[in-house]
Amino acid sequence: MIYLPLAYAAPVAYYYCLVNYDCEVEILANYHKQTYANRCYISTSQGVLSLTVPIEKSDGKCLLKDTKIDNKTDWQTLHWRALQSAYNSTPFFEFYADFLVKLYEKKAVFLLDFNLNLQNEILNLLNYQNFNCSLSNSYKKVLQKNDFDLRKMFDCKKNFVNLPFNLKAEYYQVFSQKYGFVENLSIFDLLFNLGNESRLYLKK
Repeated sequence: MIYLPLAYAAPVAYYYCLVNYDCEVEILANYHKQTYANRCYISTSQGVLSLTVPIEKSDGKCLLKDTKIDNKTDWQTLHWRALQSAYNSTPFFEFYADFLVKLYEKKAVFLLDFNLNLQNEILNLLNYQNFNCSLSNSYKKVLQKNDFDLRKMFDCKKNFVNLPFNLKAEYYQVFSQKYGFVENLSIFDLLFNLGNESRLYLKK
């Protein structure tokens, strides 16, 4: 079993785990700022861009499953426009756009719901229906011997240096001639650049 954190449009390595292993997504940890729970990274003509889902302020600690999105700003339109600008010239953006834009047109209350709906839509677009991923029903401090705890490995500041597998094979990126290959961007980057061939890239 691989234990993963909650993630918004998670990095490519995260989806490698989802489709190749039994996984459990941690939703009973406390929400922390500057994590993949509400942040993803995409490649743009100006370099790597961070897209962040705004979160309602809490008086104290708040579990991920209870974390609410701050919809005072039209962040969904801003994120979708950023995706359009970054990936409109990729081979597969138009093929997937109509399926994904609907998730950015509907207001979501909880971060968990938005993230999971987006994740499930992306997996469906890649024709992954038989993956085994569950949500935590208790917070496990100690794992069994053969389990992998990646809940803190997917950290915006750690750059995936301690992951128990190597996923550094380069694939086509629309801005690679300008910036070189950038690994472990959001799954959006793989999906829009490779389309259905993303399945082959993610295969163990």
